[in-house]
Amino acid sequence: MFCPDCGTWTRASLPRCTRCNGVLPTLPARATEEPPDEELSALRRATGNRMVVVRRLGSGGMASVFLARHAVLDTPLAIKVLHPHLAREAEMRERFRREAEAAARLRHPHICPILDYGWGPGVEYLVMPYLGGGSLADAMAGRRTIAAERAAAVAAQAAQGLDYAHRHGVVHRDVKPDNVLFDEEGHAIVTDFGIASARFHARLTATGRAMGTPHYMSPEQAMGRLLDGRSDVYALGVLLYEMLSGDPPFDGADSYAVGYKHVHEAPVPIEVAAPGVPPGLAAIVMRCLAKSADERFQRADDLSDALLGFLMDRGAPELRSAWRARRGGSTPSRAR
Repeated sequence: MFCPDCGTWTRASLPRCTRCNGVLPTLPARATEEPPDEELSALRRATGNRMVVVRRLGSGGMASVFLARHAVLDTPLAIKVLHPHLAREAEMRERFRREAEAAARLRHPHICPILDYGWGPGVEYLVMPYLGGGSLADAMAGRRTIAAERAAAVAAQAAQGLDYAHRHGVVHRDVKPDNVLFDEEGHAIVTDFGIASARFHARLTATGRAMGTPHYMSPEQAMGRLLDGRSDVYALGVLLYEMLSGDPPFDGADSYAVGYKHVHEAPVPIEVAAPGVPPGLAAIVMRCLAKSADERFQRADDLSDALLGFLMDRGAPELRSAWRARRGGSTPSRAR
């Protein structure tokens, strides 16, 4: 069991904690007692009595995510923990810290806030609200598609959050289905600014090094060039394409093959890949996917306006949800 005072793993047969000598609660007898993994134990020790770490939710290439509750407020939390082997690398620790710093500067209904950041022996973590609606990746698991109106609403909300980030000097650079989460009411929330570039940060990696997820990279990102918000607009176009057709516009044997296609090949028109997509939405998607950044929507807010206009023309009920974070409450303008 875990000591309720210091969080140390102790065999249930012992009356007191081996670390702080605190009295352990009595538990019903169990056939076997297996200790949890070291990452979970280290996190519990690092958070102490401030948070109750419940269980692991999942793991990605950079970090694991755990479900927790605030010990006093009893609010659900998600704790993201840098993998131990990455925590030994100075660059990865710095990138993880920058995710917390970049997101902590952003306050927007469609950006997941960072509530806390901490570290301890062998563990480095950040704390976020727990969003119970799953991710866009979950919604599309098994090549499931999303209805046109719902896809437009999700992309419009993500665009609103990203435009706010862009106006505050932050380019996300890794917009993908795993990084769009949903709250319990189905509102889209952008998360994971782990490789975001910000004007208040020096460059962490050398020019010419492409970072991000290959299937969602803009052509300029695949070539390792300096980026602005229009790169995130391209990634939103990829998300829309995948939501509507079930597949991203480009695939290949490896990241180099996918990146080459982003730079040199035209995508199959979405109306061909997904027959039945409304022409107005198809035009929005393909404009996002223009090879030249100058030919895309110049701001994520312009993309959001176009999507809201599409929803308004359709009389879609999703318009009310997608309108959630609009500034000023004025009628959305058409695509610019």
